[in-house]
Amino acid sequence: MSWFESWHMPRWFYQMGSPKWFFEIGGRLQPWFMVAAIAMITWGLLWGLLYAPADYQQGNSFRIMYVHVPAAILSQSIFVMMAVTGLIGLVWKMKVAFMVARSCTLIGASFTALALITGAVWGKPTWGTYWVWDARLTSTLIMLFLYTGVIALNQAIADRSIAGRATAILSIVGTINIPVIKYSVEWWNTLHQSSSFSLTAKPTMPAEMYIPLLLMVVGCYSLIVWLVLQRTRNEILDQERQASWVARYLEER
Repeated sequence: MSWFESWHMPRWFYQMGSPKWFFEIGGRLQPWFMVAAIAMITWGLLWGLLYAPADYQQGNSFRIMYVHVPAAILSQSIFVMMAVTGLIGLVWKMKVAFMVARSCTLIGASFTALALITGAVWGKPTWGTYWVWDARLTSTLIMLFLYTGVIALNQAIADRSIAGRATAILSIVGTINIPVIKYSVEWWNTLHQSSSFSLTAKPTMPAEMYIPLLLMVVGCYSLIVWLVLQRTRNEILDQERQASWVARYLEER
């Protein structure tokens, strides 16, 4: 037994490894995150797109920030989540962790693509071009390729257990790219501006611009939890279809 496996963990941690327990608790949590996501994203979008004042330099083109910044933040957070759950699956042999990691892949790739597309739209009026081989843009594109590689590897390996281990290793190695994305504007001379959003630093914009951005970020995190729970519950139903509790659940629906 490894040091990680022998390390004392709270009871809920081991409960999460039970497909039945995860399925049930996920079903209870989903509506809360759904309501939070819809409420905050709607509020943040309406405030940011319709009522926030125009930027003194960029005018109204800055409003793409209310989609671009949350997408960029979430694309990195989901990749880290995929790597962490993959590590849990490798160390504690929890197949539910592999299911969660698998559920993150398509969602993370979608948010990364959205970040790149909205960044290109924002870049045209700001830089005069849709794309430059800027350090942050390039490293974000690499992350999209990593997501694509994880998705392809999952589909190429029929055995879910082997696929889970292989994609977990790729995800863990791929996290090397995350600090490159985050600190690229500090390490290199790039066109990309510094971060517009931080929970640990004083906002660099007025409250009427910052608060809707905060709502969008928190709302998108709620959306991700909702989607991951839904996709993981579907994975559990598929992989545990021979279990008696799954049969009872499907009969009751």
